[in-house]
Formats: sequence, C-alpha cells, structure tokens
Amino acid sequence: MKNENRTRHVMGQPRLGKPSWLRVKPRSGQEYFELRRLFQDKGLHTICSEAKCPNTAECWSQRTASFLILGERCTRRCTFCNVGYGWSGEIDRDEPRRLAEGVDALDLEHVVLTSVDRDDLEDGGAAIFVESIQRLRGLQKELRVEVLTPDFAQKEGALERVLAAGPDVFAHNLETVERLYPGVRPRSSYRGSLQVLGVAARHPAKPVVKTGIMVGLGETIEEIEELMRDAKSAGVQILTVGQYLQPSPRHHRVERFYTPSEFRELAERGRVLGLPWVESGPLVRSSYHAAEQHGALS
Repeated sequence: MKNENRTRHVMGQPRLGKPSWLRVKPRSGQEYFELRRLFQDKGLHTICSEAKCPNTAECWSQRTASFLILGERCTRRCTFCNVGYGWSGEIDRDEPRRLAEGVDALDLEHVVLTSVDRDDLEDGGAAIFVESIQRLRGLQKELRVEVLTPDFAQKEGALERVLAAGPDVFAHNLETVERLYPGVRPRSSYRGSLQVLGVAARHPAKPVVKTGIMVGLGETIEEIEELMRDAKSAGVQILTVGQYLQPSPRHHRVERFYTPSEFRELAERGRVLGLPWVESGPLVRSSYHAAEQHGALS
C-alpha cells in the first residue's frame, strides 16, 4: 500500500498529513441536519460533535449518535481530547428527561451514553447516569443501553450504582498503553481503569464489557499486545482500536498513521489472544457500530 505519511509543519512542530484512507464525506444531508436541530432544541450534547468524531456524517445519516451527559466541560486535561476544560460543581438535573425525549424522537434501538469526567461532583456524576438509564428504561420500547463511563475518580459506590442500574453494555476506555499514560492521560491510571473493567465484568448484572484504545501516539506493537492481554484478563469482551487524530496543534501529536492492513493485523492479534470481538480500523471509535457488536455477542 502506498505510504502517505507525509510530514507537515505546524507552529514549528512536524505534523503528519492525513493519508487517503482517513478522508471522510462532509457533513450533509437531511438526516444530519434534522438530528442537529433535534439536539439543539432539546439542549443535548453529543460526543460526536464535542470530540470532532470523523464518523459523525455517517452515523447521523443513519440516525445514531452518542450522547454526552453531565455537561460539556471536563475536569481533566487529557492531551488527546478536544472536550473543553472546567470545574463548576453545577449539574443539569433535567438532562435525563430531555435525553429520554430525544431518544424517543429518534426511535433508537441502541443508545450510547458517555460523559465528561466530573471530579468536582461528590459521586463523579454517577447519579445522572443512573437516572438517565432509568428514564430510558421507562420508554415503551425495546431499547439497549450502552454506557461509556469515566472512572468516577474511584469515588465510593459510584461505579456500583451505575452497574446496578442495569446497562446492557458497560464501557470504559483504556485509551492507550500504560507507558504513555503520564503524557496522554495525566490524571488517570491505567491500572485503575483495568480495575473498573474488572469490577464491571464481575458484577451480578453481567453487562457486556467493552474498552477502546487509540493508536498512533507512540506505542509499540508489543505494548498493544500487552494491553490486549490485560483487557482479556480483566474480562473485556469487546475491544475497539482506532487511529488517533490530533484535534488541534496544541494537542498530542500523531506519531504515525497505521495502514488499513495493520488494523486488520491488530484485530487478528486480539482474537488470537482470546478477545471475543475486536473492532479495528482507521476510523473506529468507541461507539462505532455499537449495536452490531452487541448483537454479535448476545
């Protein structure tokens, strides 16, 4: 395959130009604009928009989206993430109601809820996750609920409350290999995230357990394999692997772009190591094809 990892320079720093396999269609079409209006009318946020997800056009055109609850300001400053930073202590108690209304209007069958880190809250935001799940369960329809949670800063009882609410899928992202955590997730812990996944895997509610990582941050293949082994040992059933894309020059730089064939090889390595499902590709993100993944394992 032709190597298109050309180097550009931005603000004095070398920056890799995107290869052809990372080009996506522009955001357009009736469904896309209809969903954008709905989210604006309901005062809802999506991680699709906040994180500049490259799959937004594809997903919204198919009337799927990943909802971002607990506001749009995060109390941590991960160097890969485009979500804004801030500590407020404030919380929107009406958000779960509006979320349920939005999901009902979209007539979704599989809903993904994620959030910013809310270390400023006593429970890390767990109560809003719980109420959101309960509101969605109250809709008169068959609905699968997937949550992609933070680690709740290990606040006592927070994780257990969310699991007891009965999500069908529980996800918590490792994001990268252990060595890179200080520079990529400086206020998070690789071992702490593995512990979160292990608690979910052992919980009586028995959700499908899922995690996701980015590649292109400077990790080695051996480190990725070690992460896969750790994830399998923790009880992970679904692993997503996607290319890291730098949101702006002030974020962590891309060290290299993996080719589509390399992503296929990573998926095969994961399966050989015993992970039941590995979704691996340049544009794969945590909730990409979420409904299909759950269906394949249920």
